[in-house]
Amino acid sequence: MRSRAKAVNFGIVYGISDYGLSRDIGVSRNEAGQYIDSYFEKYSGVKNFINNIVANARNLGFVTTMLGRRRYLPDINSSNFNKRSFAERTAMNTPIQGTAADIIKKAMIDVYHELEKAKTRSRVLLQVHDELVLEVTEDEVNVVSEIVKRTMENAVELDVPLVAEVKIGVNWAEAK
Repeated sequence: MRSRAKAVNFGIVYGISDYGLSRDIGVSRNEAGQYIDSYFEKYSGVKNFINNIVANARNLGFVTTMLGRRRYLPDINSSNFNKRSFAERTAMNTPIQGTAADIIKKAMIDVYHELEKAKTRSRVLLQVHDELVLEVTEDEVNVVSEIVKRTMENAVELDVPLVAEVKIGVNWAEAK
């Protein structure tokens, strides 16, 4: 049941149809439509959020992430159904995924600067989705862990807490 709920929740944000959801979770199109309808009944604010984002995108021709980055949608008012539908799904998803991307990039820059300020020898190596991978010397593990956690959790001010988890290992397989 959890995987179905997850598919509905994430699918809604991507503008999934009853047909798409039925394929993803292996139920009839009618049952998938009922899942979507039930979700919107329970979380009516999500439906309003999505409708407002698409309406604003139609008026402005773009959507904006929380940090102000714009994504232009030239096909949002297209007469071509497929192009318009893709632009609508992009409009729904960009404020969420785009904001997440903005936050991790800002956190990465902030971590870099904090490590420089602390004069550590440790370095940010790369970003993978919502994670930062660092190379840390053994004697700096505790101080760098604290810097990374604090800095990532405070990269942006949100109405909900942003929680960062630090895992340590000599390689990815051993990170714990």
